[in-house]
Amino acid sequence: MIVLFDFDGVIADTESQYTVFWNKMGKDYLGLEEFGHTIKGQTLVQIFGKYFEGMEKQQAEIVPMLDEFERDMSYEYIPGVYEFLLSLKEAGIPMAIVTSSNDIKMQQAYKAHPELLEIVDAILTSEHFSKSKPDPECFLKGMEVLGGKPEETVVFEDSFHGLKAGRASGSRVVGLATTNKREAIAPLCDIVIDDFTGFTLDRIL
Repeated sequence: MIVLFDFDGVIADTESQYTVFWNKMGKDYLGLEEFGHTIKGQTLVQIFGKYFEGMEKQQAEIVPMLDEFERDMSYEYIPGVYEFLLSLKEAGIPMAIVTSSNDIKMQQAYKAHPELLEIVDAILTSEHFSKSKPDPECFLKGMEVLGGKPEETVVFEDSFHGLKAGRASGSRVVGLATTNKREAIAPLCDIVIDDFTGFTLDRIL
């Protein structure tokens, strides 16, 4: 068995913070309300390509603001996830973080949680993929790096794009109701959990 984790909304409780940032960007630059919910699970390249195409000046303004925001944001763990990661480590189960975030952002996460680099076997960021979620490439790459097959893999995700990518990869999928409501993500998951408090892999096995 191998286990693949998304980062934002799965390991780190950051999604609500991103919603605030992107809601402001959507309102200021696009005149759109609740833009933060629209772009959940998308990379910066996807967001710019779909919503800010041809707006190079605006993109150039947003990037440093996002960098500053990510530098100062909180990277608190989702409840129970640290203990769950340690339990997998002790059991010798290979695991990786597979995130749409870029390397620059993840460096900030490592400063907050340097222990992650010791616990997980690999961390794959947006720089490692040519296609973004909901395409399954990222999770298939994670399987390749860890030497696992889809039927041996469990994916933990929170966003619709991420859950769809997990499903498309052939993995079993655990959805976290940290970003979207339980009933909304349930059709895309084998199991839905609020967080990792008391959670063990036995529940999905």
